[in-house]
Amino acid sequence: MQVILASDHAGIALRKALVSYVQTLGYPTEDLGTFSPDAVDYPDYAQAVCARVRLHSEMRGILICGTGVGMSIAANKVSGIRCALVQDSFTAKRAREHNDTNVLALGQQVVGLGVAEDIVATWLATPFSGGERHCRRLEKAAHATQDALLSGGSA
Repeated sequence: MQVILASDHAGIALRKALVSYVQTLGYPTEDLGTFSPDAVDYPDYAQAVCARVRLHSEMRGILICGTGVGMSIAANKVSGIRCALVQDSFTAKRAREHNDTNVLALGQQVVGLGVAEDIVATWLATPFSGGERHCRRLEKAAHATQDALLSGGSA
């Protein structure tokens, strides 16, 4: 599995540290930047990572901004992406086991390096548990927006 990482200007330090850390875990990485402290638009970096992950099921993405919120919102706009904003290892484990997330969002201003490393290690090592219940829910979630629009927003 290859791991693609990107950040906006508010996540550069954590991204650089995590690129090295992910490599020590034995995963090939690709760093899509940003490489400058100048302000950039986080959706551009989220879309770059998600476009790759969407096309290659063997890839996972990690996105970092100040809080992780912007990156997670932008990532989840991409069809086929299931991004979780995570701040602890328990949530990272559940995000993989129950939701089969393929992108992880982190906030450099929210989690320290040690916590971020624990989150990433847990998230990368945890398989999707599968099962009818989780698969059914993922299928519903994948079509929720379209179904809500077609039904006028009612369940």
